[in-house]
Amino acid sequence: MNNNKIRIIAEIGHNFNGSMKIAKDMILEAKECGADLVKFQLYDVNTIKKPYQSRYFELWAAELSKENLLELKETAKEIGIELFASVFSADRVDWLENIGVKRYKIASRSIYDSKLIKRIELTGKPIIASLGKWKEQGLPRIKNAEYLYCVSDYPARIDRDKFPQKFNSNGYTGFSDHTIGTGWAKEALRRGATILEKHFTLSKQLPGYNQEGSCEPYELKDIVKFARQREQD
Repeated sequence: MNNNKIRIIAEIGHNFNGSMKIAKDMILEAKECGADLVKFQLYDVNTIKKPYQSRYFELWAAELSKENLLELKETAKEIGIELFASVFSADRVDWLENIGVKRYKIASRSIYDSKLIKRIELTGKPIIASLGKWKEQGLPRIKNAEYLYCVSDYPARIDRDKFPQKFNSNGYTGFSDHTIGTGWAKEALRRGATILEKHFTLSKQLPGYNQEGSCEPYELKDIVKFARQREQD
C-alpha cells in the first residue's frame, strides 16, 4: 500500500450482527465503494462484558471464532482488499498472526492495556491506535504507531474547539469517525488527515448500537471520492 495516499478504512466491527453472509457482503460492498481496508473487532465477549451489562448479547452474537476469521480473511484476499482487526486481548493477536495480517488496530478502549500493546508491538507490524479514551498530556509511546483522533460515543458529537486544526502536524495521522453523516470525515480530510476510519453498515435500519453513526455504501463512496480528489490537490 502506498503510504502517501489517503487510507480509507471501512470499520465493519460488529455491524454484521453475527451473520457471516452479511459480513462477507459488507467486505464486498466496501471494496466496491473503494475502501482500502476493512476492519473487524476480535474479542472474547466474556472478558469485556458481563451477561447483565448492556450490549452483551449484541457483542456475543458477533464474536468471531478462529474459523470465522480465516473465512473472512479469505473473502477479502479473493477480492483484493486488506482485512485487519481491533484486537482486545493478547491471545487473539496469535489468531491474527496465523492469518497473516499486515497491521493492527488498538481501539480506544484498549489504549491503557499495556499487556496487549506490548504483545502487538512484538509483531513488529504497523499499528493504528485510536485515542478516544486517552486522557494524558501528549501522545502514547507505542512503537510503529499512527494515532487517530476519536470521540468514543456512538453516535459521536464533535466539539469544534477540540477537533484537530491540522492533521499530520500534531501527532494525529487521521480520524476515527463515529459521527452521523460524512461532514466531519470530509473536514478531517480537508485538514490533512491521511487515515480515515468510518464505521460502515449496509443499512442504518439494521439492529445494533453502532448503526446510526455508521455510513451506508452511498456515503462511503462519497467519502472515497472526496479523498481521491484531495490526493490530487
